[in-house]
Amino acid sequence: MSNSQLFELTQILQKAGLADNLTQQVQMIVDGISKAIGVDVCSLYRKTREGELALLASHGLNANHPVVIPKGRGIVGRVIKTKSIINLIEPDKQSDYYHINRSQEESFNSFCGVPLVHYGEVIGALVVQRSRAELISAEQEALLLTLSLHLAILVNNLPERLDQKQLDNCRSEGISGAQGIAIGRVALREELNLSDAPENPCTDIQIELQEWERIKIATGVELDGERNQVKETLGDAMAAVLDAYQKFLYDPSFHARIESEIVQGKSLPWAIKQTVHYFSEQFLAMDDPYLSARHEDIEHLGDKLYHVWCGNKPKITALEGNKSPLVLVGNQISVSDIVSLPSAQLKAIVCRNGAALSHIAIFANALGIPAVMGIGEFSVQEGETVIVDGDQGQIFSRPSQALLQEYQKLIDERENTDRELLANAQLPAVSLDGQVISLLANSGLQADIMPSLRNGADGVGLYRTEIPFMIRQSLPSEDEQVQVYEQLVKAFSNKPVYFRTLDIGGDKPLPYLPETKEDNPALGLRGVRFTLSNQALFLTQIRAIIRAAENRSNIHLLLPMVSSTQELDSCIELVNEACSQLQAEGFQVMRPKVGIMAEVPSVVSMLPFWRKKLDFISIGSNDLSQYLLAIDRNNPLVSKFYDVLHPAIIMELKRIVDTAKHCELPLSLCGQMASDPISLFLLLGMGVRQFSMSSSKIPYCKSLIRSLDLDDARKLLNAVLMMDSADKIRQEGTLLLESISQNNITLDRIYLINDKIR
Repeated sequence: MSNSQLFELTQILQKAGLADNLTQQVQMIVDGISKAIGVDVCSLYRKTREGELALLASHGLNANHPVVIPKGRGIVGRVIKTKSIINLIEPDKQSDYYHINRSQEESFNSFCGVPLVHYGEVIGALVVQRSRAELISAEQEALLLTLSLHLAILVNNLPERLDQKQLDNCRSEGISGAQGIAIGRVALREELNLSDAPENPCTDIQIELQEWERIKIATGVELDGERNQVKETLGDAMAAVLDAYQKFLYDPSFHARIESEIVQGKSLPWAIKQTVHYFSEQFLAMDDPYLSARHEDIEHLGDKLYHVWCGNKPKITALEGNKSPLVLVGNQISVSDIVSLPSAQLKAIVCRNGAALSHIAIFANALGIPAVMGIGEFSVQEGETVIVDGDQGQIFSRPSQALLQEYQKLIDERENTDRELLANAQLPAVSLDGQVISLLANSGLQADIMPSLRNGADGVGLYRTEIPFMIRQSLPSEDEQVQVYEQLVKAFSNKPVYFRTLDIGGDKPLPYLPETKEDNPALGLRGVRFTLSNQALFLTQIRAIIRAAENRSNIHLLLPMVSSTQELDSCIELVNEACSQLQAEGFQVMRPKVGIMAEVPSVVSMLPFWRKKLDFISIGSNDLSQYLLAIDRNNPLVSKFYDVLHPAIIMELKRIVDTAKHCELPLSLCGQMASDPISLFLLLGMGVRQFSMSSSKIPYCKSLIRSLDLDDARKLLNAVLMMDSADKIRQEGTLLLESISQNNITLDRIYLINDKIR
């Protein structure tokens, strides 16, 4: 493969990216490839959801009509199935040859097909053909293989068919920011972006500096008003998200950089634009996903400053007078955009930019509405009806009536079953054979409290104390922490509450603390390793929790990522020190029960040594599972290999449960496994009797338990322990799930709904 050929093909892809529409773009690509490597035919196929192969574009074939190769048929189907290059002559003599009617492909006597692989999945094929019966050279094969890597990314983001008649149900993929399904009319955020600010000179530096002070004060007043709105609807914890904008606004370095630009003769809008761009690039360059996502905050602030300077606000065309459900769509959406819309109408959020860790995703979860982030470029009009599937992280624009009806059925069925489940949510989870199971809620925000109580939570099994830290721009004081924790303690005054101490580091840094570069942060300074390295911070938090408890006996401290006796002893010493300090200061103190998260594989071997030091243990199934499998469940390159039903995970969990029973240590489990039906059955079969999960899952899991005889769960576990693959385990567990669901109308409906969504 010559450098000139590779350069020419690179130029083809770059030029195609400037095409006016998708149809023109892919046609330019196949035309360019055909010319560059000297073939008569170049065709691009996209695998549909049904497994068929739809022809996106072709140079050389007659493609004036829709061309679809049935699933598994033809030599192109063989390329997909084998995931390998197929290079041959006289394709019509192959046993699996599939003739495409009216395509005139019988004129071509050579065939070379290359699979398009995206994150390990074959999503299409690139095919070249010649009239002459000669093989494509090894050099050209290598060139096509190189091209396929680039084309796979492009094709993955294209609709299955590009002809105008097939533009209904146009699917765009993004990232799930908040789960759920919604149908609504588009409310576009019409943006007067800071990026549009022109580079004008400053005519009077002193006047421009005075204008900057005025704009800064006016923007601060606006932010205060928005913060109060959020506080009224979602509470202090969510209102604290807006503190990020305030911190940036009054940050000395931000202020100094704007003044410097003005002094150099730049107009205020241009000075703001240049400053925002500088700090945004600083955040984007950070490796950590949470810190990188903070570039959105500085850009939102920049837009707000520009709007104040222009004397107007971003307009959201929410179809005035129309009371129909709305889907808020914009390049970037701010908290102020959300609070400007009637909460009863806002059903979903779609951001062309943004990440799963952005503040807007946090708000969507708190509001209980689906959100899809990072959707990229997709064309929608004001008032257009769209489907937002937050479960799968996708949007359907121009949905057909049939698709709308299908999704509306899913929404209606979910709402009906949710109502049925909610009606019995306050009943205890008692199995058919009389075993009482405790189902507690995972929490981390004030907005979680009421849903947890409404869904029948028996307490809070995991309060993620790092979230109130993460949504601020500075460390909360002890008194501020007490205020946050008190609300939770009082809401669950007669129920157990488990406070997990700060679990930061790794994928959860605090943006206002010094950044620590680590090659492998998941195995680095996180959990108690971090807090023991910052003992003043740790001691302050423990004091705040004990003060918030106000001498109650239902409070538990849950220590994350403990892996050694030294770490455990140091944590216990700090708990004792906090109690001593508070007693000396005149507070009434009840020492909280102390336990650990069993999430590091080494813990199970250490439990017999720690039995007298601990009051309980809680299995953190998410981290434990990924450490056991050496798979990052959030890494798209390997996440498909992550499966909580992996036999090694099941056997290790049983070992922990058996060890805890032998050590007479009370045990619970939190994490995704707690709300997965098959995992739940297996854990019940092991003897786990307390679980912590997302509160929205509690009514469903209660209904499952009330329909289950635990003897059936034990039988399932015994069968599963003899199996060596997650697929076999899932098949066996599904049989029990189907059996239970058939005897319960609500569960049966949920089973069918989930099956449709999958």
